[in-house]
Amino acid sequence: MGQHPDTDSLWRKFRRLTRARIGLGRAGDALPTRRLLEFQYAHAQARDAVFARADFAALEAQLQPRAVLLVRSAAADRAAYLRRPDLGRRLDPASAAILPPGPYAAVFVLADGLSAGAVQTHAVPLLQAVTARLDDWAIGPVILAEQARVALGDEIGAAMRAEFAVVLIGERPGLTAPDSLGVYLTHAPRAGLRDSQRNCISNIHAEGLDYGAAADKLAWLMTQARLLRLTGVELKEDAPVRHSPALERAVHQLPGDFDGSS
Repeated sequence: MGQHPDTDSLWRKFRRLTRARIGLGRAGDALPTRRLLEFQYAHAQARDAVFARADFAALEAQLQPRAVLLVRSAAADRAAYLRRPDLGRRLDPASAAILPPGPYAAVFVLADGLSAGAVQTHAVPLLQAVTARLDDWAIGPVILAEQARVALGDEIGAAMRAEFAVVLIGERPGLTAPDSLGVYLTHAPRAGLRDSQRNCISNIHAEGLDYGAAADKLAWLMTQARLLRLTGVELKEDAPVRHSPALERAVHQLPGDFDGSS
């Protein structure tokens, strides 16, 4: 037994606004087969995202003619990275030795994190969009970081004497977005910083925050952080909000009962 046709029609209107699993219906006391298979497929995509490897050679080619350096964390392989988060926060000594001493206003770190597909797909377009908005910044070589956690950017930034470390990293995959990219901005990066000392922009992917909106927000945060010489909870995020075009289209497609016009 599935949903009543009128009920399913109602839920379809709401599904235009979200990728969350809502109004799934039921078959007896269980999910309909189609919905169960969709869930299992999404779970498999999330697992694959965690174990996938980033193609850093392809990323380096996309970044040309920028200067690019490849580093790795102290995690020897993916298994160690997943079992030992602390190793992903520390640089491999050989990698630390190749980092130029700067100083730089900002260094961008493209890190595989928990979704190599996210950094593979979204990091370069976002980097290009935000650097186009930072004309007066002395930006260091782009760092490609393998088996990396967010805090690896602290050690990289400190070694390069960067005023800011900007880490673009694959986020933990969810059941609706296995390729979501996150950005972490840190002032005066150094080992031992708390997450409360960073600013985060998350949910950057095709159905989430688009590159333009994310670049606007990141450039605004970086500009304000530079003026105030801080990041984290003390830097209030009151930048102008620009909604995703996908969300705007979905809202305009809703009938009058749901778009506020009645």
